[in-house]
Amino acid sequence: MLADRYALPVSTPSVAARDAYVAGVDCVLAAVAGGEERLRQSIAADPSFALAHVALARELFLQADVRRAREETARARELAAAATTRERSHVDAIALAIEGRPVEALAATQTHLAEWPRDAMVLAPATGVFGLIGFSGRQQRETELYDLLRDLAPHYGSDWWFGTVLAFAACESGRLDEARRLIDASMAANPGNAHGAHVLVHVLYEAGEMGQALDFLDGWMPGFDRRGLMHCHLSWHQALCALALGQTGRAWDLYRAGVHPGGAWGPPINVATDAVSFLWRTELAGEPRQPALWREVHEYTRRAFPKAGLPFIDVHAAVGDVAAGDGDGLGQLLGALAERISAGKYPAGEVVPLIAQGFAAYARGDWGTAASRLEQALPQTVRIGGSRAQRDLVENTLLAACLEAGRPEDARWLVARRVERHPAISVAGFDPT
Repeated sequence: MLADRYALPVSTPSVAARDAYVAGVDCVLAAVAGGEERLRQSIAADPSFALAHVALARELFLQADVRRAREETARARELAAAATTRERSHVDAIALAIEGRPVEALAATQTHLAEWPRDAMVLAPATGVFGLIGFSGRQQRETELYDLLRDLAPHYGSDWWFGTVLAFAACESGRLDEARRLIDASMAANPGNAHGAHVLVHVLYEAGEMGQALDFLDGWMPGFDRRGLMHCHLSWHQALCALALGQTGRAWDLYRAGVHPGGAWGPPINVATDAVSFLWRTELAGEPRQPALWREVHEYTRRAFPKAGLPFIDVHAAVGDVAAGDGDGLGQLLGALAERISAGKYPAGEVVPLIAQGFAAYARGDWGTAASRLEQALPQTVRIGGSRAQRDLVENTLLAACLEAGRPEDARWLVARRVERHPAISVAGFDPT
């Protein structure tokens, strides 16, 4: 039988279908443009190739085209009935996630990997901060993901994709030296890997090296096809680096061109959350509020995510409600969250309402309440999903609230905590009084 890049046999007699499938899978794993086209070429060469259909479903799902993703998933399930045991298990694990059954998908993934640990496409949905573990709502999910990947590492050797996902897990669990070694090797093997570029920027962020991060992105982004999955999010990183380095005008240009609705190309989860995050951070940095931009972001988020349910999005939707002055929208969101929490259908628990209440209090100048709510939320923010860098939005706002509330000792503690995590940060002259 023919085999994929990980030496796993595939049920197609067509070399053309196999080659296009391997190329398409690499595009999906690297988050670069071209995955859909290559996977459709694979299907054209062999319409009965179940793995190509489910890989295409995964690519469409990542693009937030859920309807077409589920159509391809259904087709893959039909075709897998005539495939091997591994391929049936492969299709099932990926399909469950696309069908909106994340708990079952993770269980199926773990069972599959116990038998076929090198099946990268099955492992991929469980990795990263937006994956099945990242969005599980569990307090220890960063360590859980790192442990899973470390156990699988002997099966992957120096594979560039696996190095990327293990590096990110190491970075998010505080293992920066390991993360840097892994991501440097991954990027050397595949410099065009967008997920790798993203992880490198996170490692530099955690090390406090914002200048290095911006230099890297300035050199790397011009060669990145705008249709790539990570374009919006990497533009957000680029804009935040510029903002942190005092290049405010450039930060706004990068934001408008690559992050703001209408300028951005990317999945709605990135556009909605990154736009909210950037606009709020500019205000923490002393920039005046931009009501028109907030209104556009708020309207976009409400269209893209009309219902509560995913904690990471819910947090940013709440911040958008607050900044846009939509008290009714915030009230409806908090009501929906209360219903889900009461019914036991919200894995993140009470942390999202605490964050929402804290941001609302901050916006109305109730510094004491803002600090109190965000202080309660801070130890549990890992449960909302997302990266440490993304969750810094909460800690940054808590720091500002403590300063406004006349709590300099608490502000000093937060700064010391940040410096411990970001060793290159200098706070000379900081006087939170």
